[in-house]
Amino acid sequence: MDETTELSCPDNDMINPALTMTTQVSAILVLSHVFQIFLKKLGQPAPLAQILAGFVLGPSGLSRLPSMHVFFFQNFAVDFYESMALYCRITIMFLLGLEMDISYLMRNLRPVIIIACGGCLMCTIFASAISLFVYEETGSRGSRFTLALIITVVLANTASPIVFRMAADLKFATSDIGRLAVSSSLIGDMYAVFILVIISGEKHKRTVNGWALMAFCSLLLLVGVIIFTTHFVNWLNKRNREEKNLQAIEVMLLCSVILVAAMTLETMGFSSIIACFLMGSTFPRGGKSARTLLAILTYTVRNFIFPIYFGYTGFKADTSYLNELKRVAIVLMIIVLSIGGKIVGTAAACWYLKTPLNEGVLLAFLMNMKGHVDILTLTTAMQNKVLNSSIFYNLMVSAVVINSLISASLISFLVRRESNTIGVKHIPMEYHSPEKELKLLTCVHSRHPVNCMVKLIVSLRGSDSVPISPYLMHLVELPDKTKRNSSFYDQEEDEFSDESDEDSNDAVEINEAVDLYIEETKMMVHQVKTVAPFSTMYQDVCAFASNVRASFIVLPFHKHQRIDGKFENDKDGIRNTNQKVLRSAQCTVAILVDRGHITTGTQAAGSESLQQIAILFFGGPDDREALGFSKRLSTHHHSSVTIFRFLPTSAKDANERINVSRMEDDVVVSIQNRETEVDEADSSALANFYHRYVTSGKVRFVEKYVDNGAETGMVLRDMMETYSMFIVGKGGRGECLLTTGISDWEECPELGVVGDFLASSEFDISGSVLVVQQHR
Repeated sequence: MDETTELSCPDNDMINPALTMTTQVSAILVLSHVFQIFLKKLGQPAPLAQILAGFVLGPSGLSRLPSMHVFFFQNFAVDFYESMALYCRITIMFLLGLEMDISYLMRNLRPVIIIACGGCLMCTIFASAISLFVYEETGSRGSRFTLALIITVVLANTASPIVFRMAADLKFATSDIGRLAVSSSLIGDMYAVFILVIISGEKHKRTVNGWALMAFCSLLLLVGVIIFTTHFVNWLNKRNREEKNLQAIEVMLLCSVILVAAMTLETMGFSSIIACFLMGSTFPRGGKSARTLLAILTYTVRNFIFPIYFGYTGFKADTSYLNELKRVAIVLMIIVLSIGGKIVGTAAACWYLKTPLNEGVLLAFLMNMKGHVDILTLTTAMQNKVLNSSIFYNLMVSAVVINSLISASLISFLVRRESNTIGVKHIPMEYHSPEKELKLLTCVHSRHPVNCMVKLIVSLRGSDSVPISPYLMHLVELPDKTKRNSSFYDQEEDEFSDESDEDSNDAVEINEAVDLYIEETKMMVHQVKTVAPFSTMYQDVCAFASNVRASFIVLPFHKHQRIDGKFENDKDGIRNTNQKVLRSAQCTVAILVDRGHITTGTQAAGSESLQQIAILFFGGPDDREALGFSKRLSTHHHSSVTIFRFLPTSAKDANERINVSRMEDDVVVSIQNRETEVDEADSSALANFYHRYVTSGKVRFVEKYVDNGAETGMVLRDMMETYSMFIVGKGGRGECLLTTGISDWEECPELGVVGDFLASSEFDISGSVLVVQQHR
């Protein structure tokens, strides 16, 4: 062995690459967190800091120093880096599929495809136009067609993991534009992966029949893995139901199946990106298997894999090749055409879909995020000797990284500028169409109200074709003496935290009730947990409701019913939390008094159960909100809804009632002999509701005539054995004689006069009570 060989390949070569990679990963993590501290104050998302950290650490920054360059860029280290990037891609895409709202993607498949194809088509045209020029100017050799395909990927690809992460960091991932962007980016990724498969085929030189056979075998393997995983996960969920999470060995087995399948596909010559996404999206969502994997992977990916993977993207950029004006011009041309192609194509698609221009521009820049399949395509082409020009490779990588940094900054600016457009826009239930998606946040402190909450979610499901996104948040007290500062933990951080035996048992029973419900109804309920002192718990509830853009929050009453039918007080902090949420939430809030619903969620969803629901209407915005709430309930085939409108006896004598008539498809409300002033908003809401739901037979409508609160109480007592749920507004009626004196004292002002009476011990009923407060 000569001296040169000894210098380039020392005895510890097998250790040096691992040490190099460990050092690089540690440096990227530290730098990304440092950059994030400063950039977060400027409203910049985490991917920008992470890509910038790799950019600074790589050959464009600190690795320009000879000692740093020799340490980081050893011959054998490249294979370690590529292997690390592959494992990161597998994990990220599986998690992306696991968290993806597939129902939204299927409902909006047409606009998603149109937006994705608009940008990809324009970028493909631009790539075809400049490919010959770039081929000549970079001194490339080989197939011009292959180089044109590579430029197409560089211009047209959208990095779906970065789009997903940016939407989450900038807090619009649950908005329509956020979900549209993530879904469209996946289609863009698929287009780029398809081109990557073609480029990879240049090395293997298989015949068409050979490629078809390998593609069929790959598809067969993917389908087999999905079927096996589904049955294996269902078996794990039924095994040891009393356990809160999967055991470590079970988690390792699941991850091994996914990893082996992905690596097998890579060995067969096909990218595993889409396969991993499909394995994640078809993974059974209900049960402890999905909860455990989601908890582990989300925490790991968010805190370690994303910074490393995005940092590695920036690390590959080498701007030292930009030493000539001609090369700078090529990079600028790629960036301009990439941004221009996405803007023109996406804007045209949004114009066709009648989407506002400002949302179209934001979508265009989101679709322009790079650093996923495009980097993989360039690396694969170089390794397979399909691409021979190091100049072309480094110019394209630099263009990809600089393009992503520019787009990330512009996206942050646009999101702040368009905060009114993509921010939280609360629509009261009074005006919420039952055909639109409902986002509902239900909260529980213990296992007691879970079944009633589940039954309410079932009732709000409406028809099977109407989307609903229910969230169930487990609120766990963190004593102030344990931790002075309140903190909000996502589910992934809390699933494995230390907690009392009582809280642990509650979590197991809550999970079991929700799992049974999901198994019966096939509808997903997203479970989260917050651990905080009661003094600040309301902030976590309101913040989470705002993040997921919930239209409705349902809180549990601070008392639970014992077996003997009597109410027992829970912790005082629960009532204080309810009162603070009522004051602070930016959406409609309801308090659920669970009385007598001891059936399970699956029984509530069964075909043999018919829930009788009474809506009590006295007037005012809260009662109108309860009326709007009943629209959704009336569409469910196992719910029978009756509206009770309370009127003074004088109105009956004066024939003062709603007279609904049709005139040119409009509802006309005529009030005869207006001795008593009737609120115009109440009349309009009742008339429209009557025309749409009562006349069609979906809802029954009954008028009750009373003179005072005592008579109102008697009417309510007559109804107590008939209905399984009473829904009433909290208040906002002003001085209402019909509810004055309904009870001798008011025990719980947060329930309002009528709600407090229904929840009191003197009103002995077996039905639950839902008290609704409209956001002012």
